[in-house]
Amino acid sequence: QVQLVESGGGLVQAGGSLRLSCAASGGTLSRYALGWFRQAPGKEREFVAAISPSGGSTDSADSVKGRLTISRDNAKNTVHLQMNSLTPEDTAVYYCAAAGPSVSYYWTSSRMYDYRYWGQGTQVTVSS
Repeated sequence: QVQLVESGGGLVQAGGSLRLSCAASGGTLSRYALGWFRQAPGKEREFVAAISPSGGSTDSADSVKGRLTISRDNAKNTVHLQMNSLTPEDTAVYYCAAAGPSVSYYWTSSRMYDYRYWGQGTQVTVSS
């Protein structure tokens, strides 16, 4: 049973940066694709970014390309989301999730139903 715990959320002004982290326990993350999703008030949860088990392949939503970057450290069982040039539209609860275990080191997914394990979320608020 993989357990995920997010950290790093908070309040930031528009144009600022935050770095979210997600620490895993109870399993070896190197076999799982990892993703970040977010849910704004009154909206459905949406895909933000994903990274393959090896870290060699990434995917991200068009709305965050060039601003939000996913990375992982398999030795430390962690995944990060570097968030730059934030706008009020990025305000949401951000969730870390793990999909797998995968037979491919380069597989990623943007589909929520592929993700078996989820963290509790961390709030990101961007003020204008």
